Amino acid sequence: MRGLYSSKTKIRHQIFTEVARFAYEGGDYSKFETLPYKIIPGEISTYRESIFLERAIVGERLRLAMGLPLLSASEQAPISTGVEESMVDEKFYAPPLINIIKFACHSCPEKRVFVSDGCQGCLEHPCTEVCPKGAISIQHGKSVIDDEKCIKCGKCKSACPYNAIIKQERPCAAACGMKAIHSDEHGRAEIDYDKCVSCGMCLVSCPFSAIVDKSQIFQTIKAIQSDTPVYAAVAPAVAGQFAGLPSNKIRNAFKALGFADVVEVAVGADLCTVEEAKDFMEEVPAKQPFMATSCCPAWSMMAKKNFPTIASNISMALTPMVLTGRLTKKQNPGCKVVFIGPCAAKKLEASRRSIRSDIDFVLTFEEVAGMFSAKEVDFATLSEDDEKLSFSSADGRGFAVSGGVAKAVVNAISKLDPEREVKVANAQGLDECAKLLRMAKAGKYDGYLLEGMACPGGCVAGAGTINVPDKSAMEVLKSKKETTFEGSVETPFISALSTLENMYHEFDYKNDNT
Repeated sequence: MRGLYSSKTKIRHQIFTEVARFAYEGGDYSKFETLPYKIIPGEISTYRESIFLERAIVGERLRLAMGLPLLSASEQAPISTGVEESMVDEKFYAPPLINIIKFACHSCPEKRVFVSDGCQGCLEHPCTEVCPKGAISIQHGKSVIDDEKCIKCGKCKSACPYNAIIKQERPCAAACGMKAIHSDEHGRAEIDYDKCVSCGMCLVSCPFSAIVDKSQIFQTIKAIQSDTPVYAAVAPAVAGQFAGLPSNKIRNAFKALGFADVVEVAVGADLCTVEEAKDFMEEVPAKQPFMATSCCPAWSMMAKKNFPTIASNISMALTPMVLTGRLTKKQNPGCKVVFIGPCAAKKLEASRRSIRSDIDFVLTFEEVAGMFSAKEVDFATLSEDDEKLSFSSADGRGFAVSGGVAKAVVNAISKLDPEREVKVANAQGLDECAKLLRMAKAGKYDGYLLEGMACPGGCVAGAGTINVPDKSAMEVLKSKKETTFEGSVETPFISALSTLENMYHEFDYKNDNT
């Protein structure tokens, strides 16, 4: 749960910190073997039934944080196996991005309905009356559910006046809008990667921290330590993510990690807004019935997988991340760019062949927090930045919250064509996004601009965020007030848009799913 410093949060932070420290300090890679003992010291277990199990799980998490694949539990091998291959400053994310450490999985039941001790054995017993399958009987004065007959409809739960009937679902599966998680032969969670879009909601929801995504912390730091300047492209959702770090110290904070400078992805959001506004005015309804925004990679990938006949209605504008990367490399030839944001799916997007030349690495806010800890950066002692991060519009920064993308595009259209009225519909969470597209496919949203966000609440609720999403949304609103102009069409970088769109024709960006 974002914003709650739990044992799960603590371990994740320790993992990222130790991998970052391992990269900054350098030296013999064999030291990697000692890290589980540093993170889980002593002889007595704290979180699970065995300290050996705790260290084994930490070992696998360390491997994933290095960008390495999981090791098979059936084969004997040191956790440092293959680690030297990751000790480089260039390494793409190798699939799968989202992984389940099987021996960390609690083997939660997929779905069950049961009667708790709260049952009062009431005279009315409405639970038995509403059950469509006759699965509930009264035994010794209490309601009992026959699992063989129960269809998990939940009608009994709704009817119980004492809230004594509980309907449980595996947390990771409940959070997955793609229905990509099922049980393996041992009852452990398993991901169907043909369905998965790497939104990361499952890893956020797993209370046992058995689901983990890969990281490029080590590779990013190695790049920073090279002679090549490395730029941090920071997403708008950064507002309020790092406790004690005010907006006027963000640039110096990232420079303390070794970055050459900081650029705002909100600048790319402005350019994306202008492009989508122009596309909408040209395409809808003359060439297509509706248009959907493009910036959320999990949303657009869901559309391609589940709604291929209307997927072409997703905007083909380059995403803010890609536009920011291209602009930064145009202004600083030979540099490397690290996208730093809230999103696990951006890691998958950056791995596409058509984007690898734009974005070199992707890190989440949670991973960068480990870098700050490893370098022992004290935000309080940092001086204020010489320059403000104010090269973007208020609308560009608004991309971080649900509804913000569509609002930016509508505002841009109103500037470019004041007579044009734009109808908008938006959805957050992949379940709701799928409903939105089903209705669009049925013709319910002809003429509309549709916005889809895979994470409920928008990017501020992404899998790699630290702060409570609602608080982050408030911080984003504050950051919008710090900008020097309101609308995306006012961006000083608009003249570069056509050049950025035409860069790198080696791969087909629009149709690249690789």
